[in-house]
Amino acid sequence: MTDDFAARRDDVLAATLRHVPALGWTPRAVRAALADTGADPDDADLLFPHGPDELVAAFLAHIDRQMTADAAAADIAGLSLSKRVRAVIALRLACLRPHRDAARLALGLLALPYGAWRATKAAAASIDAIWHAAGDPLDGFAGITKRATLATAYGATLLVWLRDTSDDDGPSLAFLDRRLAGIGRFNRFTKRLRSCLP
Repeated sequence: MTDDFAARRDDVLAATLRHVPALGWTPRAVRAALADTGADPDDADLLFPHGPDELVAAFLAHIDRQMTADAAAADIAGLSLSKRVRAVIALRLACLRPHRDAARLALGLLALPYGAWRATKAAAASIDAIWHAAGDPLDGFAGITKRATLATAYGATLLVWLRDTSDDDGPSLAFLDRRLAGIGRFNRFTKRLRSCLP
């Protein structure tokens, strides 16, 4: 994919987001966005030939880049790992906030039993992006465990966030804090358990 083509897709995706709440993650939404800009609506099939799951994957990748840039600009390096992860997820929710309906529909697509492999892969990449933005490598077996743990905590938080009507995501972040605290207690317990084993 050339830089020009990627930039064109990003521009069209931004315009498409305005139509997703009414038209869903569909080629119709992309065609409506192209028509808004005076472009040929048939270009939708060229820009996103794989349909809804490719659209959702592009959306999640866009949020990943925005979150990563915001995390790099934030002063979180001196925080503990759990606080860095919490800060990055807070930034991600802020990136998603203008697109809550689109995020809700994207989550619905991920739950479909068919045609969602690309979007599911992109969702897994988003978990990696959160860890990397928090400044923690994902190496070896520990990386697998971290991915699974964060996916569970973030997924549950996202479901709470979809019902959160606050302006600052406060209830969602309070829920996330409880999940992270629970993970911390479990990790401390398993470390003590391992130290007792011969």
